[in-house]
Amino acid sequence: MEFNESIKRFSERVKVLKDSIATEEATKMSLIVPLFQLLGYDVFNPTEFCPEYTADVGIKKGEKVDYAILENGDPSILIECKSCSEVLDKHSSQLFRYFGTSPAKFGILTNGITYRFYTDLEESNKMDMVPFLEIDMLSLKDSSINELKKFCKESFDKDKIFSTAEELKYTSLIKAILSEQSENPSEDFVRFLLNGVYEGQKNQRVIEKFTPLVKKAFSSYVNEIVNSKISSALTKESDDEPAADEEVAITAEPETKIHTTDDEMESLYIIRGILAGTVPVEDIIHRDTESYFGILYKNNNRKPICRLNLDRKNKQLFIPDENKKFAKHIIESLNDIYQYKDALISVVKRYAEIE
Repeated sequence: MEFNESIKRFSERVKVLKDSIATEEATKMSLIVPLFQLLGYDVFNPTEFCPEYTADVGIKKGEKVDYAILENGDPSILIECKSCSEVLDKHSSQLFRYFGTSPAKFGILTNGITYRFYTDLEESNKMDMVPFLEIDMLSLKDSSINELKKFCKESFDKDKIFSTAEELKYTSLIKAILSEQSENPSEDFVRFLLNGVYEGQKNQRVIEKFTPLVKKAFSSYVNEIVNSKISSALTKESDDEPAADEEVAITAEPETKIHTTDDEMESLYIIRGILAGTVPVEDIIHRDTESYFGILYKNNNRKPICRLNLDRKNKQLFIPDENKKFAKHIIESLNDIYQYKDALISVVKRYAEIE
């Protein structure tokens, strides 16, 4: 699946799951780690995606950042995670401290919904307090996807990203100011525009008179640009359509008997999120077969956590009891897996206790 489509699909998943997630650990496993997996990182290889990376601060030892992406053993990106219910504004100082003690060039602060990207544009090895990029997974724009793509493992170039970070940062800040002025034009902004169109005295009465006109003109101008873009796109789409009698060649690709679907991988992430506080997530392994999608404890066939059959209209979840007999549960959507949280936890606890 193309990267843009994968990220958009993942964005929809975030919208569905966010209200079901209550802890930081569940946020990591259900929202954050899967995103970096989509970016191409081996999230279960600590030499590449290292959890609990030590970032000692001054005399304080044992300080740890949630994750570090490593290149040749050195951190290139630090990732500080918070629960999806947390507001990020009060947590940037923590990442700021970690950033100054490591050779990492980028820092990411996230709650699984908002991702804020930082670097050291203003002073070397000192993280800027304002991010150069912010991505909202609930309101994902194509431009944000393009910037996120630069952080994919296969295309990651820290020097290239750093060289464009300043432009991104100040473009974003300017856009924020323009957005604010379009909704609530300030006196200074109205006065600035009047300097080019009004020759009379620009007193308070005149400013108040022209303020709603400035807002209306701003809105009208933006609408004209949008309509122009849409019209241009529709014209191009019409030109690109093949003629009715034009033959379109379709090449059928050979199908493999076992094909792991996106829904199956999403179910794995959900179950890992549910069990994250009970057993280490790296012990929760999937194994696909022709007849079902299996999830095992420590990759042991004798320790099945559950089985899923998602390739049908009525999706099925099978959970084993103490005698390894599977009880079938019909689920309408992947979110229904959360209804069986206690049963799944009970299964892995049984396996963990007999080790």
